[in-house]
Amino acid sequence: MTPALSASIYAVCAACPIAMQIALAFGAPLGRFANGGLHPGTLPPLWRVLAVVQGALLAAMAWVVLAQGGVISAQVAPAVFWAVVGLSVLTMIANNISRSRPERLLWGPVTIAMVATALCVAFL
Repeated sequence: MTPALSASIYAVCAACPIAMQIALAFGAPLGRFANGGLHPGTLPPLWRVLAVVQGALLAAMAWVVLAQGGVISAQVAPAVFWAVVGLSVLTMIANNISRSRPERLLWGPVTIAMVATALCVAFL
């Protein structure tokens, strides 16, 4: 697998939770799939704003990985890339130990794939 392919897979994986965060921000009753299922239906207003922030952060993370993988023409500092890898690992852990079974089942595998592909970008 090449770094470019790995970065592209990371971005496709990231697009899924980005789409969910957008849906949550617009009031979709998908709260059981986020934040440990704390708000199982529609998120309260503040949490909907936080969903926008999470979606933007995920998009920025995907951009960094795409740049590091050579898919897009942009320079990123190695420290920024490694911060994204670290945040991806923390996200993977959080999703896989979530109290919400739907969140674990849906986002656990996705975040594992994100970490695996980010590490492929780093070491291939």
